[in-house]
Amino acid sequence: MTTHTTKNVLMVLTSHPKLGNTGEKTGFWVEEFAAPYYAFIDAGMTVTLASPAGGQPPIDPKSEMPDFQTDATKRYDADTSAQTLMANTTKLTDIQATDFDAVFYPGGHGPLWDLTDNAVSIALIESFLNTNKPVAAVCHATAAFLNIKDANGECVVKGKAVTGFTNTEEEAVQLTDVVPFLLEDELIARGGHYQKAEDWHAFAVQDGLLITGQNPASSALAAQKLIAAIG
Repeated sequence: MTTHTTKNVLMVLTSHPKLGNTGEKTGFWVEEFAAPYYAFIDAGMTVTLASPAGGQPPIDPKSEMPDFQTDATKRYDADTSAQTLMANTTKLTDIQATDFDAVFYPGGHGPLWDLTDNAVSIALIESFLNTNKPVAAVCHATAAFLNIKDANGECVVKGKAVTGFTNTEEEAVQLTDVVPFLLEDELIARGGHYQKAEDWHAFAVQDGLLITGQNPASSALAAQKLIAAIG
């Protein structure tokens, strides 16, 4: 007889607060954290939050505007215990993949700058994959998978169905010339089988251990795929 153990999910947030050289702020997108967080909590999982710098990750102020509020963001706004967790994220260097069953990266523009080439994050994701644990990301956070290599030194997205914020969505928010790179282009450049739905529609895809969501609307969908993958 097997005993039921609680599943542990790690969520990795950006620590990057500046939107290029615009003088504007960025960070993580609230909905892309809140929807998956509550999906995991409601599924009876334990969630740990981490970020490169530790402490309170920067919130993209645009994601707090009325237009972008959802049931999940409203729940977060009223949830002091979740806010306390968020204010005290663990430093990424103090995280061991062995303590978790899966990892989820919420987006926002921040990850483009501090999670794409982050050696600690890259080693962590590779450790999850090498131990057959699923990894998920939504929107811009798919950038965290760009430089992940498999055991043969190949890009892990090569030949895999993947998605992430589209070039046309980036154009729509008028940040094409601000971001360090266009995510869609980079996923394709690394041999990813890039897939997408219409702009702003919910779309997530799983290929093996890799789960990716296209945009903020896709965060809950990506989370559900991760929950199913942890099984």
